[in-house]
Parts: sequence; structure tokens; C-alpha cells
Amino acid sequence: MSDEKTKVTRISASDDTKPAKKPKSASVAKKAAQVKTAPRTKRSYGILGRVGGYFKGAWVELRQVHWPTRRATWGLTLAVLMFSAFFVVFITLLDAGFKFVFEQILR
Repeated sequence: MSDEKTKVTRISASDDTKPAKKPKSASVAKKAAQVKTAPRTKRSYGILGRVGGYFKGAWVELRQVHWPTRRATWGLTLAVLMFSAFFVVFITLLDAGFKFVFEQILR
């Protein structure tokens, strides 16, 4: 490769010509990069401490779940029921078809 310096041009899809934002300070950027995790608990080696820690962690995870709306839940339930009904009919027709074919062969 050549030793010439390469100029990099960054292209933006927006029409506005606002000046670039100032970079965040190192401490702010570090805090923003941290991932939210379950709070740390005191280490307890007893069985009750471990069970309690499990349920506390499970509760933290449940609080982070994005639950669907009632309408979305019913829509998905209906989709599963229709999908299941379709395959019940499909498998039943296949079974009847194979039964008919085998009865014709065995006669």
C-alpha cells in the first residue's frame, strides 16, 4: 500500500447542518456504557441465602421483560390456534389418504 494519507469523508443522510456534538467526558461515557445488571447482594453461603438470591435475581429479570399488550396477546393466541387447527386438518387428510392408498394396494 502507498504511504499517502487517506482522507475519510463521512456522509450523513440528514439535511440539517447542525455542528457536531461535543464528545462526552470520559466518566459520562463510561457510565453510559455500563450494562444494567442485577444488584449485587451480600454473599451468603447458606441454603436460604442462595434461594433468596435466586428469587431476587429472578424478580429483577422479570421487571426488565417487555410484556405484550392484551390485544397482541389475543392476536398471537388466535394465530397459534389457527396454525394448530390447520395442521390437525392437514395431518388428518394425509392419514386418510395414506389409509386409502394402502387399502387399495393390499386388496
